[in-house]
Amino acid sequence: MLPNGAGEVIDDHEYPATTEELIEAYGDRTLELPNGSETVGDVLARLESETFETQEDVEFAVTCALSDKAIGRVGYSDRDPNPVGSPYGPEVVSF
Repeated sequence: MLPNGAGEVIDDHEYPATTEELIEAYGDRTLELPNGSETVGDVLARLESETFETQEDVEFAVTCALSDKAIGRVGYSDRDPNPVGSPYGPEVVSF
């Protein structure tokens, strides 16, 4: 499901549809993300030109092409320790 009701809009689109057709039809639609916003056109422009057979294909492609504005803390994981040399790890302190 895409943010801001964009999923309902592209659901009404007639498929198959190309990347260019979707950009033309919905490119100015703004997606509000946790750390800002971007347009559907900006997101789809990151993808190669392709033909989408279903609305689910479009949702998957858009979700995969969202920028880091769509995630919380970049590089954060509460599951794994930070690898050695990671810029996201704690500062090394020498005693």
